[in-house]
Amino acid sequence: MKQLDTGLQLKQIRHAFGSREVLKGVSVGAEAGELVCLLGSSGSGKSTLLRLAAGLEPIQQGRITIGGELVAEPGYQLPPERRGVGLMFQDFALFPHINVIQNVMFGLRGIAPKEALVRAQRLLERVGIADYQQAYPHTLSGGQQQRVALARALAPEPRVMLLDEPFSGLDTTLRAQVREETAHVLKERGVATLLVTHDPEEAMAMADRIKILGADGHLRQSGTPDEVYFRPADTFVAGLFGPINRLSGYVEQGYVPTPLGRVPAPGHADGAPVQILVRPEGLKIGVAGGVLVDLVSVRQLGVTKEITIRPCDMETGICPVEGQYKARILGPMHPVAEGKHRVAIDPDLAFVFPG
Repeated sequence: MKQLDTGLQLKQIRHAFGSREVLKGVSVGAEAGELVCLLGSSGSGKSTLLRLAAGLEPIQQGRITIGGELVAEPGYQLPPERRGVGLMFQDFALFPHINVIQNVMFGLRGIAPKEALVRAQRLLERVGIADYQQAYPHTLSGGQQQRVALARALAPEPRVMLLDEPFSGLDTTLRAQVREETAHVLKERGVATLLVTHDPEEAMAMADRIKILGADGHLRQSGTPDEVYFRPADTFVAGLFGPINRLSGYVEQGYVPTPLGRVPAPGHADGAPVQILVRPEGLKIGVAGGVLVDLVSVRQLGVTKEITIRPCDMETGICPVEGQYKARILGPMHPVAEGKHRVAIDPDLAFVFPG
């Protein structure tokens, strides 16, 4: 028996602004209760995909379905108000001249006023701001405004929610709390959600699946947070999730010799030139048998320490000025003293690609 499509599907989308094609055959989707994140650099077409899904941008090539129903293809465009889509943007777009409860009830047209009021009150209670029904948006904090925007978007009971950088205006601590609450509410209500962000940490924290868009208009990788972090498809994806150490070399009997030790290179022929990308946490300090390095500096970054190292000649112990790399450790390391230490590469956090 064929499973019904209960979510959002954008298939083979191509889109251009003038002569610049920003999307080249991209397919993305989210099932009911699933949160899918579109991650990529500025100009990669993330927000354009959201606008196409919402009906705010006319489709040029491809097709879009919601709940298995066609909503857009060339020559056909279902109006935004008939798509059952909720929208949340970075600025929240609350109406300043009406209070919180009126903002949430705004989209509930065609519903009896008493029923609309009850639904809005329940949503405000669910997002934790039931006590602010009579307040005006300008009197609320950023986090409270975000909760009002979420309640207003959910009030018409949409099948699909589209979020475009909705947490970027919040401070770090509040952002983590509000995005966790938002994800919980959306999953609880079974809404198919597409989230646009340029923040890899946000994508890792919220998404069931991550779709990575390249600046070339192509989908570079799709997978769970673990898959895209620990098994990146290419150097672009590997470098998207924060600082990374870059090495190069040639394969010798299944390994690549580097200044930081040998790295396994399965699937690469002997003699082949390769690039090796190593995450900072993939450099393990204080490992017996590791290569000799000099600790140049140690910086405290909240719960982690960033350590700058440079490899030393194993025979002479001399450490050249060039060739510095970054390591990162969680919690205390004793001693965290500048000087010589042993370092080894964790092969699970070292990625080998053709040179």
